[in-house]
Amino acid sequence: MNGRINNLAGKAAEEQVAAQYVRSGHVILSRRWRGRAGEIDLVTTKDGETIFVEVKKSRSFARAAERLSRRQMRRIYSSASDYLGHLPRGQNSDARFDVALVNDLGAIEIIENALCA
Repeated sequence: MNGRINNLAGKAAEEQVAAQYVRSGHVILSRRWRGRAGEIDLVTTKDGETIFVEVKKSRSFARAAERLSRRQMRRIYSSASDYLGHLPRGQNSDARFDVALVNDLGAIEIIENALCA
């Protein structure tokens, strides 16, 4: 039961984050996009840039940030590479990696370009 609750909470957090990106002028290209290496929570675009977003929810922003492991970062990079391979400019496409932190109160903190290579 606990796993199901966490799954639903994660989906709700992703919806909140997607809505915030839309309010700031982004277009959602994909939700839970699956590449060979795994899943990317959100893929958005704004001003010709593709943004890959990892959503982390926990009691606090600090705890949410702690939940992003090096292994997950490698998975996100690999999946993003798959995604970019389908775009006209391929790996030369303008892109960035954001992390969206959601706390228990539903507040959102977006860290743009958080996963700099």
